[in-house]
Amino acid sequence: MTRLGLALAVAALAPLASAMAAPVCTVPPRIAAPDIEGASEREPSRVVPIGSYTLSLIWLAENCRKGGSSGAGALDCRAGAGKRGFVLHGLWPDGEGKTWPQWCAPAAPLPLATLRAHYCATPLAQLAQHEWAKHGTCMSGYDPDRYFAESRRLFAGLRMPNLRALSYGATSTASIQRAFAAANRGMSTDMVRLNVNRQGWLEEVWVCLDKRLRWTSCPAPAGDPSAPVKIWRGRN
Repeated sequence: MTRLGLALAVAALAPLASAMAAPVCTVPPRIAAPDIEGASEREPSRVVPIGSYTLSLIWLAENCRKGGSSGAGALDCRAGAGKRGFVLHGLWPDGEGKTWPQWCAPAAPLPLATLRAHYCATPLAQLAQHEWAKHGTCMSGYDPDRYFAESRRLFAGLRMPNLRALSYGATSTASIQRAFAAANRGMSTDMVRLNVNRQGWLEEVWVCLDKRLRWTSCPAPAGDPSAPVKIWRGRN
């Protein structure tokens, strides 16, 4: 084969290789309309100044193993949903002090077009409704489309480390923080926090953001960096 022929063959195979390497998310033909959510006696409306933000990422394998253990609900557990094992929980405004804003305004059911556009980042319509109602309504000047577009932009901009490969060795809070920092230029370990359940399994990773939605040091400590963390790999 000539050099030109080899180049053409490689170019022809590139799309196939890319498709094999990257999981494909298929939006289901029908998405049930979500229920309206809002403030309650247990979770009252709270409008306070925003001091920073948190981007919350769900480790899908653990959520699916426990049937929504992170509180996010029954996410779509099909292979292909998510990004290297993660799906987006949400973009959360944090308060300037110890409290945070929530349920800042009534929220109508999200349009089907918005749910479909966001599905591959967060494969559960009710969770999307919850995130907009509880958190998105507190972001001044945002409508649902802008809120979810910003959330997806931040999610897409993160490079996810291979936690499944990491899980074959001893893992800790610090080792997972280092993996995220190593995968993302400009990120340091103190910009990442973990949500680990009582049994020691990783449920979520939280990336801390400043008021301009740029990575920043987390205002609260991440806990004991040497604490062991278990990572459920799932069936894949």
